[in-house]
Amino acid sequence: MKFRYIKLSLSFLLLFGAVSCTDLDVDVKSQYTAFPDSEIAAEAKTADVYYMMREPLGRDYHHAQTLSSDEVTGVSLSGDYYDNGRYAHMSLHSWTPDDATIGYFETLTGGITRCNRTIIELGGEEVAITAPVRAVRAYYFWVLMDSYGDVPLLNRLLEEDEAINRAPRAEVAEFIEKELLEVLDLLPTNVDASTYGKPTRYMAEALLAKLYLNWAVYTSTDVAAYSPNMANPKLNNVVAMCDDIIVSGKFDFTDPYLSKFYPENGLHIKDFIYVMPFDRQSQQGMTYGRFWTHRSANSGFYGVNLPSSVGGNFVYNPEFVDKFSLEGDDRNEQIIGGPLYVRDPATYKATSTPWIVNGVHVTLTKEIELIDQQTLDVGNDLKGRSQGYRSIKFYMDLKTTSAQSRNQSNDVPIFRYADVLLMKAEAIMRGASATQGDTPASLMNQIRTYVHAPSVTGNPTLDDLLDERAREFADESWRRNDLIRFGKFENDWGFKHIVNPNAKNQKFRRIFPIPTSVLNTNTNWSQNAGY
Repeated sequence: MKFRYIKLSLSFLLLFGAVSCTDLDVDVKSQYTAFPDSEIAAEAKTADVYYMMREPLGRDYHHAQTLSSDEVTGVSLSGDYYDNGRYAHMSLHSWTPDDATIGYFETLTGGITRCNRTIIELGGEEVAITAPVRAVRAYYFWVLMDSYGDVPLLNRLLEEDEAINRAPRAEVAEFIEKELLEVLDLLPTNVDASTYGKPTRYMAEALLAKLYLNWAVYTSTDVAAYSPNMANPKLNNVVAMCDDIIVSGKFDFTDPYLSKFYPENGLHIKDFIYVMPFDRQSQQGMTYGRFWTHRSANSGFYGVNLPSSVGGNFVYNPEFVDKFSLEGDDRNEQIIGGPLYVRDPATYKATSTPWIVNGVHVTLTKEIELIDQQTLDVGNDLKGRSQGYRSIKFYMDLKTTSAQSRNQSNDVPIFRYADVLLMKAEAIMRGASATQGDTPASLMNQIRTYVHAPSVTGNPTLDDLLDERAREFADESWRRNDLIRFGKFENDWGFKHIVNPNAKNQKFRRIFPIPTSVLNTNTNWSQNAGY
């Protein structure tokens, strides 16, 4: 099926230059026009609502979460792919309200508004059929407040010439919790083609677990004041949500690790709880491979000639590579480095044939050598293009055509069963009551077993668990969230503190600034502190 989506401007939603705060307790049915008279009609009305996150998840949101973490440095190649600093600024923690990478605010508010309109058209919040729409709206709110802090609580359509202020982050977190708990028993529990890429009970529980695990982050009165030692009253709630998913028996680790992320992934992956479907032809926007692939690899490396050039400007930080050192761990294979060999286009595995460019066996260096620090320039010759190890987790879609540019068909998981197990383990480590006979070690070892890594022995520490999350969820847009919760977002890695020594003290960067374009429309709003 082909899904279309429209990016709505926030100027459509919010009054230009107004200053009043508006009562939001208005019956959503008051704007009802006509209810759909069949399930088919209802499905048609919700067709686009679930996929508003496709655009940012396919690029900018993913880049913001990944480049701002200890995973990746976004280098440039002698001016190429510097792009006004959109990658370098994220890696150096020097982003500004004008940087394109953090400009997905309006896509999310547009998605929320589309949800509000659909809820009205389906008959209001009391109608069971609107439960999945309310759940995906809660997810959009979560992404918005996790990224930007205080955000407008757009839980209904605005009247003409009506303004709205930003609600405190804690209030938005409480709204998300209330919304998800209200719809939990109304959401489908079937996991099949009809619910793939759409909210189910288990999607809502995974989102609640994520919300509860970060509760102290989201309810802190000042993002810069948050400490991982702060009390979290919701830890047992984390365990409860995870347990319901676990005991459902609908998710497991049947599939080998890397195969779950290949272009042929989809409904059959039993680890996926909630996913964003992509298709190189009809559901476009996923281009992860473009940024990871060696700049010279459009010919030869993959065993086929790629129809379009690639970027090749994302490289792993050496410190992050060091975490992939467990003997026999299948997850080690998601990172390539050292001498490269031509890969088999049928199996995606490396052959014994060296990949030769200009008579040289291409070798990726683990260490990254810059020729200009401010722009993170590595040069644009073969040496420069070969700086840093790369990810092949979301493997380049080799069936893409020139007309489809660099779009991939790899579906992107948002919530996975592996995350549920590690969230439960972390909650127990932080003080939640253990249930179902599980311990942090036993939960971690369920993952270690399926990836063929050595078992955890003894009592793992929180740092052990954070490293496990790095190995399991690399390139899946979770690292920024994890580092903030663990109080490590300001730590030193890559070139961040070399080029921008102030970054170590800039805890205000735990949220992004409101984009300048949004502030220009909403002149009553103030920029986030520090920006």
